[in-house]
Amino acid sequence: MNWGCKLSYTRSIVRWYSSMRKQIDLTCFPTLDECDLEEQHIRGSGPGGSKISTTCSCVLLKHIPTGLVVKCQETRFLEQNRKRARLNLLTKLDIHLNGENSVQAQTARLQANRKASMDQKKEKIRELKRMWKERENID
Repeated sequence: MNWGCKLSYTRSIVRWYSSMRKQIDLTCFPTLDECDLEEQHIRGSGPGGSKISTTCSCVLLKHIPTGLVVKCQETRFLEQNRKRARLNLLTKLDIHLNGENSVQAQTARLQANRKASMDQKKEKIRELKRMWKERENID
C-alpha cells in the first residue's frame, strides 16, 4: 500500500468536510513520506479485555522532522489503526505547519461565518415579528 499518496489522504480529509469542499484551500496540505515516519506496534490498553491487551494492534507514529507523535487504538485491527494513525498525523501536521490556513482552521472559520449569518437572519425575523405584533396590537 502506498502510504505516501497525497491524493487518497486528501480525499479522506475532504470527505470529513464535504459540505465545504469547494471553499477549503488544499494547496498547502502536507504529504507523508514513509522515510520520515517511525512506526511502532505496541500492546493496547483500556477496556476490551484480552482482545486488546494481548495483541499488538495499537500504532504509535512519530514524524521525525517535526517530532509529532500520534497514538491510535481506535479499532481492534492493526491495518485500520495504521490508516487512522496516518490520517490523524496528517491532520496534526497540517495544523502544525499551516496554522491558520490548516483545513481545520478554515473549516472552523467557515462554520463561524455560517453561524453568524444564521444568527443575523434569526434576529431579523424576531425584529420583524416584534414590529408586526406592535402594529397589530398583539400581546
